[in-house]
Amino acid sequence: MSILTDVHAVPAAEPEQELLDRSPMPKTTFSLEEIHNLLPHRYPFSLVDRIIDFTPGARAVGIKNVTFNEPHFQGHFPGRPIMPGVLIVEAMAQVGGVVLTQLPDIPVGLFMFAGIDKVRFRRPVVPGDQLVMTVELLTIKRRRFGKMQGRAEVDGQLAAEGELMFSLVD
Repeated sequence: MSILTDVHAVPAAEPEQELLDRSPMPKTTFSLEEIHNLLPHRYPFSLVDRIIDFTPGARAVGIKNVTFNEPHFQGHFPGRPIMPGVLIVEAMAQVGGVVLTQLPDIPVGLFMFAGIDKVRFRRPVVPGDQLVMTVELLTIKRRRFGKMQGRAEVDGQLAAEGELMFSLVD
């Protein structure tokens, strides 16, 4: 005769361990599906494939896998495809958008560009590159305006950097 047991039963943990397990760990990565739940961008303007590091209220690191079949490469430039600088800046802004959407007590709305300062492009980004974007929150004012510092790198080399300003619109 066999004894039936609950396969989902978990042995009782020690009290200290149980308390540690109950404290919620902050989320540090986001899949593409989770990014789509946070941001309104969709193909062909969804420019972040994954968030690989996230510190709530402070920074996020995202990646964009640059592929030849993206529509802008047909005309930018035939025979020598280069990712347009404005799309690199937009990709950094989308990483920043993940930081902003996760701030506590932010009203419902859409964050949009309010300004771009000190942007510099240091090397071309081409198909086959993996763009690694680090965006850090510098300031947030009245829960409606944000300023961030963004860096985009390929293979550890700086591709672009600059300050990005955001405004929450209703």
